[in-house]
Amino acid sequence: MLNETEVKKERAVLAGLAAASMDAAERSSDVSMEELAALVETAGGETVAMLIQQRPTPDPRSFLGDGKVRELKELIEANDCDLAVFDNELSPSQMRVLGEELGVKVLDRSGLILDIFAQRARTREGQLQVELAQYQYLLPRLTGMWTHLVRQTASGGSSPIGTRGPGETQLETDRRHIRRKIQKLEEELGEVRRVRGTQRRRREKNAMPMVCLVGYTNAGKSTLLNCLTGADIPANDRLFDTLDTTTRRLKIDETTEILLSDTVGFIRKLPTHLIEAFKATLEELSYADVLLHVIDLSNPEWEEQARIVDELIVQLGAESTPRLRVFNKCDRYFGILPHGEDVVCISAKSGEGADALTGKLSELLGRGKRSVTLHIPYAQAGLMDLLQREAAVTDTEYTDEGIVARVVVPAALFGRVKGFIPGYVEPKEDWE
Repeated sequence: MLNETEVKKERAVLAGLAAASMDAAERSSDVSMEELAALVETAGGETVAMLIQQRPTPDPRSFLGDGKVRELKELIEANDCDLAVFDNELSPSQMRVLGEELGVKVLDRSGLILDIFAQRARTREGQLQVELAQYQYLLPRLTGMWTHLVRQTASGGSSPIGTRGPGETQLETDRRHIRRKIQKLEEELGEVRRVRGTQRRRREKNAMPMVCLVGYTNAGKSTLLNCLTGADIPANDRLFDTLDTTTRRLKIDETTEILLSDTVGFIRKLPTHLIEAFKATLEELSYADVLLHVIDLSNPEWEEQARIVDELIVQLGAESTPRLRVFNKCDRYFGILPHGEDVVCISAKSGEGADALTGKLSELLGRGKRSVTLHIPYAQAGLMDLLQREAAVTDTEYTDEGIVARVVVPAALFGRVKGFIPGYVEPKEDWE
């Protein structure tokens, strides 16, 4: 007997289209369909069947051809499905037509991702972002919801008596209501960004570098954050397990402490309005001092996944931020491991390679930094304020002559303090 609290899983049939007229990135493939099945599982459903159609262009009315729609309906009836999920973006009218013809709820990839986001968001900020994305998704689809009032349009193009005013009025009322909601949510998210900006300025003042974990969904970012910081963030083998940004402190060497931030995973065919809605979380990327691009080396598609993440980083304006490529799950890879100056191979689960990663990170953040001892006369004691803000002061001693400070200074500050290094001689150029 089923436990009363056990929820019956919705049974889903998946459909995709690989049309010659589509961009290569938009076409459905075996890989994108497998990913869609994983998304259905993450949403709490169960995939029972899937089909892909090849044709020159999408059908403007029903997206798939009539024959494939009939085949899909037969699959739904034979497998007792509750849901049809499309791997591609459907127009509002296509979604309505398919819903009528298939007799079950129809979702496209964007709608499914939004549903997962709505389940996963925990903080107020995450919930605001999801709500905004949902309203932006819903707005163009409102018209289809009201077509039942004008379905019997006369040949002259006019609507039957009794359906002209109220339907249109209700539609416009709904549109205005949703636009007002979108505006209010954008204002609230603007406030979230303002607060984040204040926190970021405080971090900059405290000279604490910001390092962001980015990567394809399910690459192991949360596991890596747990491994490095000892945090106890849930890290499950499912897509989009992390939606709300988690930040932890991490000491990477004797002088440097960083803030390490986990972010939402990227995915192929991520809807534009989702990127827009999540800017408040993802904007951390453009302010980060270093990005750790986590790549699941055990995934046969890792190169394509890495390319998608690189493209999204450019979209978010963070392409100039220094980046380390962190190849995760190396213990499950058989072959020659990737190598290079800004490449690290690790296993976040076992901790193997974690020291090498923090070493590389320390080196990257320390490029151009120098560890020096300064003798600062009391007349110039104001310099200590600047050092506290923009350098790492490791030790301070007050003597009769002045302040002796041991400091790690960044390259940009070295010119201002070199005169306080006892016996410092400017190095000569080769030609001198």
